[in-house]
Amino acid sequence: MSRYSERHADGRPDTSRTVTRLDVTVLEPVDPSPALPTASRDDRHANPAGRRRHRILALLQEDRRRLWQPRDIAAHFGDITLEAMYGQLNRWAVGGLVRKLGPGLYAATPWSPAPLA
Repeated sequence: MSRYSERHADGRPDTSRTVTRLDVTVLEPVDPSPALPTASRDDRHANPAGRRRHRILALLQEDRRRLWQPRDIAAHFGDITLEAMYGQLNRWAVGGLVRKLGPGLYAATPWSPAPLA
């Protein structure tokens, strides 16, 4: 008994078949994400242009319409933990330095869904 009134020609067998063998192939990722550091670099004594805030704001300004995730920014610089990156971006969003567009999405300027030119 079927819930369908007629048989569809979709290539499936008319009756059930017993599965006797299953082959599984596990593929390694081609380009694994770089591992983030376990401790952030202390840049309090660095010159202002070399500090993390200046470098990250410059990165965000390069492509003002791009939506950045904290993992992408942390991986780009490689000297900050993911947890520290989330915390800093949230503080900067509250302070108005960056725009938080949603959970884990940041941009340099207000984002608009309007298509680009």
